[in-house]
Amino acid sequence: MDFSLTEEQQDFVNFIHDWVEREAPKSAALEWEKHEHDFPNELFDKMAAAGFHGVGIDEEYGGQGGDILTQMLLARGLSRSLAGLTWVWGITSFAGSKSVGLYGNDAQKKKHLPRIAAGQEKWAIGFTEPGGGTDVLGAMRTRATKVDGGWVINGQKTWSSMAHVADYILLLARSEDYVNKRTEGLTLFILPTKSKGVTIREIPKLGMRSLGSCDVFLDEVFVPDENVLGEPGRAWYMLLPTLNNERVMLSSFCVGILDGVLEDAIQYMNEREAFGGKIGRFQALQHHVANIAMWRDQAELMVFRAAWLQATGQNAGVASNMAKVVASELAGQGADLGLQILGGMGYSAETNMQRYWRDVRLFRIGPVTNEMARNGIAESFGLPRSF
Repeated sequence: MDFSLTEEQQDFVNFIHDWVEREAPKSAALEWEKHEHDFPNELFDKMAAAGFHGVGIDEEYGGQGGDILTQMLLARGLSRSLAGLTWVWGITSFAGSKSVGLYGNDAQKKKHLPRIAAGQEKWAIGFTEPGGGTDVLGAMRTRATKVDGGWVINGQKTWSSMAHVADYILLLARSEDYVNKRTEGLTLFILPTKSKGVTIREIPKLGMRSLGSCDVFLDEVFVPDENVLGEPGRAWYMLLPTLNNERVMLSSFCVGILDGVLEDAIQYMNEREAFGGKIGRFQALQHHVANIAMWRDQAELMVFRAAWLQATGQNAGVASNMAKVVASELAGQGADLGLQILGGMGYSAETNMQRYWRDVRLFRIGPVTNEMARNGIAESFGLPRSF
């Protein structure tokens, strides 16, 4: 397999790098992240002006086009500086442009995709419920009841990032109670956040603080039929292919974070003096840098492979799980070593290393825990279901 970039892809990588240095450098990311309850609208708007919200959206709807490889390159390039704040772009890209682009009808595509591409709509995801975490199906208590002209929804979602600033939530609800399998009878809804009966509350958290993650309460919320995405009752089978895209995207975030960690560690080692000279001469710290670099390259290869499989129409499920597990764990190890290299300054809120360390910790948990991903990998080798 040849994973070398085409000339067009390399030009895009260079454009992202220059844009990040100019519009979203690490110093700006550090300031945005400090303001826990202030969503970085400035960053969202800058991304819109650069055309990033249109990546993955067909040109006929005002987008930039591009496949999963293009999205992967963008995710990595942004994460080098923004770390977890890259979800400012990524959530709407997944919830809005990817899902509507795949399963929306003509009217839905014409309504939403041009506005998403222009940065005029923000989206959130409403899948997880308070009692379930990764067990989305087993914990599903949110119910959608068919009524004349639409549906009435009751329930609660949690960890819905950006819901407090979003225009729409891609909401998963059980619409049929009597089914043969619990994967049946689920429906996706395009839920306007301003709908009567919707209450949203932010959740304090360790990392990605200014992004905002929320509880969403649904009390007799009416959603018209025109806001059903895809075929009612078939949502789970629609979601499965898109989840591979999300895992590849998250894995790319991890590679980008390792880029940033390595960059900051080397810069500090070339500047900091102790015991009569630059600390970059210490063998122990050099070994830390070597490990971070090797982990970055390992993760990069696995992410490229998963993205290539998906882009070429092959089954990328196992490869996406593998990339997600390996990239998230290596990025966590790398950020921890990076913090160790910086010593006390690594623990200081004045540096970016602690931000990488805090942000990347979530990626071993969501959107699927690494334990659950390992279950799926093991099952692919013919072992019985373990949960």
